[in-house]
Amino acid sequence: MRGMCAAMLTLEAIILALSVPVMISVEDVDTTLALVLGLGLAVLCVLVAGSLRRPQAYLLGHAIQVAAICLGFLVPIMFFVGLMFAALWFGAYFLGRKIEDDKARWARDGRPSGQDGN
Repeated sequence: MRGMCAAMLTLEAIILALSVPVMISVEDVDTTLALVLGLGLAVLCVLVAGSLRRPQAYLLGHAIQVAAICLGFLVPIMFFVGLMFAALWFGAYFLGRKIEDDKARWARDGRPSGQDGN
C-alpha cells in the first residue's frame, strides 16, 4: 500500500508544481499565492510520501486530495485533475489495504486462498 500511495503522491507533486505557471500566466492568480499553494502542496506531497510509515500520513494524503480539488476554484481544470488524482489515491489506498490483508491471511494460513493442496 505504501509504495502505491507514495507513487501517487509523487506524481501529484509534479502536477501541482506544474500548476503554478498555469495559475500565474493563464488564470492571472497572484504570483505569491500561486507559489505558496502550488509549490506548498507539491512539497507537502513529497514529505507525506516519505512519511507513509506512519498512519497519520495517510490522513494528510487524504487532505492533500481535498486541497488539490479545491485548487479548481483558482484554476477550473484542477477540479478535474484533482478528482482524477483523488481517485488514483483512494484506489491505491484501498487496493493496497486489500493486498496487505490478503498477504497477512496467506502468511497466517500458509497458502494463497483457492489452493486446496492437490
